[in-house]
Amino acid sequence: MVTTRNSRADVVAAAGRLFAERGYHGTSMRDLGRELGLLGSSLYAHVESKQDLLVEVVEEGARLFEASAASALAGDGSATERLRALMAGHVEVVLDNLDIARTFLNEARALDTPRRARVIEARDHYEAGFRSVLQEGIEAGLFRTDLDPKTCSIFVLSILNAIERWYHPTGEMGRDDLVERVTGFVLFGVIASR
Repeated sequence: MVTTRNSRADVVAAAGRLFAERGYHGTSMRDLGRELGLLGSSLYAHVESKQDLLVEVVEEGARLFEASAASALAGDGSATERLRALMAGHVEVVLDNLDIARTFLNEARALDTPRRARVIEARDHYEAGFRSVLQEGIEAGLFRTDLDPKTCSIFVLSILNAIERWYHPTGEMGRDDLVERVTGFVLFGVIASR
């Protein structure tokens, strides 16, 4: 009989898949063991608890979104171009890392209080990038002056975060078309009339 050895990365990836599919509370260590072909008790050679697995998946999601934002914000383009880059980067993170993104967006609330506070801090920092670009665009006369950057950033991120629920890569809309439609829709709402 051939046995496979699972690394910690394998365990974390499997946890991310199951958390994305069933939710944190709907996934047991026994489910994870079955997914990996391990006895539940064997998992504890890789991790201390299910909560630790959730932390790793959620923190990886936070890192991916933050790296995407850092790249978009590093550009020298206009506020319009940087907002477009922020949105396109968000879509890319979601589509390229669906299990991680879905777990980050939907299951972080299951973290214990200190760990949840770290994730909320990372989320707030990420949102601040959107707010700063929106404020910059307002001040430059590119975006509508009646916009509230905080509320607008919540609206934009709500649209972007919902993509994981309805978009399917084998559907009628391709990835590039999705990015173009989402960014076009948002920019139509924020750009100042000429």
